[in-house]
Amino acid sequence: MSRKSHLLYIIVLSSIYVVVVLIVVYKGYTYYATSLEERFFHPGHDNFRPSGIIGHGLGIAGTVMMIFGMGMYMARKRWRWMQRLGLLKHWLEFHIFLCSLGPTLILFHTAMKFGGLVAVSFWSMVAVFTSGILGRFIYLQIPRTIEGREMTLQEVRAGKETLGNQIGELLGDNREYYYQLVKESEPMQMMARKKSIKGYFNKLGSDRKLVGNIRQLLKQKDVSSSHMHTIIRLVKADNSLKRRIDRLETMQNLFRYWHVIHMPFALIMILVMLIHVAVTIAFGYRWIF
Repeated sequence: MSRKSHLLYIIVLSSIYVVVVLIVVYKGYTYYATSLEERFFHPGHDNFRPSGIIGHGLGIAGTVMMIFGMGMYMARKRWRWMQRLGLLKHWLEFHIFLCSLGPTLILFHTAMKFGGLVAVSFWSMVAVFTSGILGRFIYLQIPRTIEGREMTLQEVRAGKETLGNQIGELLGDNREYYYQLVKESEPMQMMARKKSIKGYFNKLGSDRKLVGNIRQLLKQKDVSSSHMHTIIRLVKADNSLKRRIDRLETMQNLFRYWHVIHMPFALIMILVMLIHVAVTIAFGYRWIF
C-alpha cells in the first residue's frame, strides 16, 4: 500500500466513524437528551430503548465489531498463515477502527443508562478503549520496520547512521556546518536523557533551532525548494529518531506493562458481554429474527 493509498485508507475509516456517529446522534438526539423519567413518553422510546429495534441493533452491531476487531487482530499476530496478508500496522488500524466504533455504538445501545452486571462490562469497555488510546501512543514511539516488527536498538542506530549519511550527501559542501550544529545541540540531548520535563522541552527547542538554521543556510545557498524540502524532512526524521532512541527502553517497558492492563480488562469485558447476551436470549428478547 503506497503512502497515498494508506492516507486514503485512514480517511475512509475516519469518515465512516464520523458519519455513523452523526447519523445516530441526528436520529436519536431528542431521545438521548430526554431525562430517564420522561423517556417512556418519548415517541422514539420503542425504537431507541436498549431492547428497541434501533437500540438493540446498535448493541448487536457494536458487539460484533468489537469481537471481530479483537479476534482478527489477535489471529493476524499469532497465526503464521495470516502473517502474509498485509502489514501488521494496517491490521492494527482496522482493529482500532472497529474497537472505537463498536464501543460508541454500545454506548448508544445503553441509551446512557447502565447498571448491575452490565455496568462491569461497560466500564471494562471504557478501560479497554482508554488504554487502547494510550497503547497506540506508546506503540508509535517504538521504531518499527515497514512490516510492523519492533526494531532492536542496534537496528535503530544503524538506521539513524544511514539517515545521517543521506543528509550529509544532500548538503554536499555544507555538511560540516550541519555536523557542527548537531555537535552544538549535544548538551541539550544530554539534558533530555536525564528524563526531566525541562530536558525534554529543551531538546525539542534545540531540534527546532537546528531545523531553522539548516533552512536559513539552504535559503542563502539558493537551494531549490524541492531539494530543501527533502533535506528538512530528513533532518526532522533524524531528530525524531534521536528522541526515540533516548526513550526506547522506557517505551518498551511501558508497552509490556500496558499489555498487563489492557488484556485483562478486554477479557472481562468480553466475558460479561457474552453473559449479557446469553441472559438476553434466555429471557426471550429478539431483534428482527
